[in-house]
Amino acid sequence: MTATAHPQKHLVLLGAGHAHVHVLSTLAAQPLPGVQVTLIAPYPRQLYSDMVPGFVAGHHALEDCVIALAPLLKNTGVRWLTRSVMALDAKARTVTLDDGSELAYHWLSVNTEPVQDRKQVEQALPGAREHGLFLRPMEAFAALWPQVVELAQNRALRVAVIGGGAAGIELAMAIQYRLPGASVTLITGGAAAGANDPPAVQRRIVQALRRRNITVLPDLAVGIQAGEVFLGCGARLACDVPVIATVTQAPAWLGSSGLVLTEDGFIAVDACQRSTSHTQVFAAGDVSTRVDRPLARSGMYAVRTGPALRKNLAAAVAGAEPSPHEPAKNTLNLLSCGQQEAIASWGNYSAQGRWVWLLKDWIDRSFIKRYRRN
Repeated sequence: MTATAHPQKHLVLLGAGHAHVHVLSTLAAQPLPGVQVTLIAPYPRQLYSDMVPGFVAGHHALEDCVIALAPLLKNTGVRWLTRSVMALDAKARTVTLDDGSELAYHWLSVNTEPVQDRKQVEQALPGAREHGLFLRPMEAFAALWPQVVELAQNRALRVAVIGGGAAGIELAMAIQYRLPGASVTLITGGAAAGANDPPAVQRRIVQALRRRNITVLPDLAVGIQAGEVFLGCGARLACDVPVIATVTQAPAWLGSSGLVLTEDGFIAVDACQRSTSHTQVFAAGDVSTRVDRPLARSGMYAVRTGPALRKNLAAAVAGAEPSPHEPAKNTLNLLSCGQQEAIASWGNYSAQGRWVWLLKDWIDRSFIKRYRRN
C-alpha cells in the first residue's frame, strides 16, 4: 500500500510511553510550527507501570493509575491513530500499521511499551500462551487481574510468579497482600531474588519475601500445563495462576527496520536519544539503549528523558543540532512490598519502611496529576 504523503513536514510519535506523554503535554502551549504531528498508540490511555503493583495489591483503583490521552491532545493539532505498528523501514522512512496502511515521516520518535514476545516466551516456556497470565501488555493484564481476585473468593489459589526481576518481586508481594489465602511462589530463573541489586538491597528483598511467606525457587520454569508449572530440576509445581513476569524483549518489527540495534535488539541511541544510524529517528525508554550508558534503559529513565526529548525533537524539526542529555549518576529506586511498605535505594544507600511507601505513593500520584487533563 502506498505510504500516506504529507504536504508539510511530518513528525510521527510511535507509542505513548512516559517520554511521549511529556512531549504531548507541551504541544498545546509550545507547538512545532509547520509540522504535522501524528501519534500512533493503540490504547486510549497510558497505564503508569510503577503503580501497577499498587493496583494489584488493592491500594489503587485502575482509574488512579492511568493518564487519558485524548485530553492531552486538545488544542494540539495532533492526529491520533489508534493502531499498532507492524513494520518500520528506516531507509524509506515509512511505518506500516496493523491495518496494512503505510505512513511516511520526516522525523520519527519511538517510545513504545515493553514487549513480552509471545513467540519467544512460548519457545522457552511451552504452554505459556495457553495457560499463562502475561504482565505485558499491561492493559490486558489489568483487565484480567480482577477475574483472579474473584476466583480467589471461592477457593485458595496457588499462584506462581515467573520472573525474578523487580517486576516479579513486586508482583509476588502485591499478590500475597491482596490474596492472603493464596500460596505464592516466586520462580527466579536460577538467580537469587534481587540478584542485580546492591547486596544491602538484596538482603532487604529476601527478608521481605520471607516475612510474607512467599516461597522463592531459584530455578527455571521450563513449561506450563493446566494446574502445573514444570521446573528445570525436573519437579512439578502445583499452580492455578502462572503469572509471566519475565524480562521484556525488543519489538519484533525492529529486527527488519534497518536501524542499528544493540545485541539484544533494542534501538541504539546516542546522548541526544537519536539513532546512531539514522539521524531523523529518536527513541526513549525501554525500546532503546544509549550506547554510552547501556544500563540506562527503563521506564523511569524515560520519565526523566521526556523534557530532553521534547527539546531535541523541536531542534530537529527546526533544522538545529540536538543537545546531549546527561542523566543523573544515581537514581532513586523504589520497590513496593505489597502492604504499605517499600524499599528505597540510592547508589549504595538503602532504606525500608512505611515512610518509603508513602514517598513512592506521593511520587507516583504526582506523576499522574502532572499529566492528567480534564
